[in-house]
Amino acid sequence: MVLIPVQRFNSDLPLPNYAKAGDAGADLVANEEATLPPGGGRALIGTGIAIAIPVGYAGFVQPRSGLALRHGVTCLNTPGLIDSGYRDELKVLLVNTDPSEPYEVRRGDRIAQLVVQKVEQVVWEEAEHLDETERGLGGFGHSGR
Repeated sequence: MVLIPVQRFNSDLPLPNYAKAGDAGADLVANEEATLPPGGGRALIGTGIAIAIPVGYAGFVQPRSGLALRHGVTCLNTPGLIDSGYRDELKVLLVNTDPSEPYEVRRGDRIAQLVVQKVEQVVWEEAEHLDETERGLGGFGHSGR
């Protein structure tokens, strides 16, 4: 288990919370209201919190599947990366892909999930050649439909 300090910014809303035991993503809630117009309307929604992710970990903001399925609302720039050194308010960039219906974000709505994962830093080493693999140079649909 990893301890993540949380600072509130003008918010009395719940801290990130796992809906069920064993869930990978903790729900993030909106600390403000916004209207997302249909057909690509977007807004940057504050959560009212900042967090201190330890070095060696990173946070990844992910969409909520129910919002995407029922309303066509998802996150842009997904996953949104939160580096361990970031200390400002967490904000979620939402977009409404529904072609005709606006979406109302209400304060307290669950708008995204935060997954915290261990990450490694690497040392880059220039090489003349890379080792051969079965896949080789194939990419972008190379393996079939």
